[in-house]
Amino acid sequence: MEMDSFWHLIEGSWRHTADPDERLEWLTTQLSQLPPAEMVDFQVWLDRLHRWADSWQMWGAAYQLCDGLCSVDGFWYFQAWLVGLGRDAFERAVADPDVLADVAQVRRLASLGVDNWSEDEWPEWESLDYVAGRAYALVTGEDEGFEEAIEARGHDSQLSPEPTGERWDFEDAAEVARRFPRLSEMFPLSARADRPGLGLEAFGQGPDEDFFRQMAGER
Repeated sequence: MEMDSFWHLIEGSWRHTADPDERLEWLTTQLSQLPPAEMVDFQVWLDRLHRWADSWQMWGAAYQLCDGLCSVDGFWYFQAWLVGLGRDAFERAVADPDVLADVAQVRRLASLGVDNWSEDEWPEWESLDYVAGRAYALVTGEDEGFEEAIEARGHDSQLSPEPTGERWDFEDAAEVARRFPRLSEMFPLSARADRPGLGLEAFGQGPDEDFFRQMAGER
């Protein structure tokens, strides 16, 4: 499976339905019609796209969009949601996350307000990470075979964020406005009590694990 074929499936699922669960069912059906090796290809491409979107800059955009409710897991699922937007939106957002302000789904989220998002509307798509493995198990009857096939390919699947680039203060309003002039206007951070409110001091000067532990309890 080439990258074009991967994106054809992702975008085909969107043309089929906007419902994330129904998109997964459609993808499972489509993948189940392919050779098992192409199901592995699908996962390898998805993992690569995770890595391309896995930056402190993108995390800052996700943090702003979600009113600070974007933990380690939440950012990982946000990356999958970005993939679900399709190739053009994904590639443009990776180059400059502020262009998410042009995406129709993002503009709708801004019009509703974070407290009014339904579960299906949250910008995260965790289950996309499992769809290829699900199709593989259905076709081969091997629950563990998918991971073994990925390892046999010499591919190492990343399971959580390892962001690249410069760590910066997501709570610094001036810095946020400089990096994301449109997103910062569309999604101003509130004073909500349940927002982590983590600035650069939470990142610290030590290992990233200190920051991850503090964020792990939030969405």
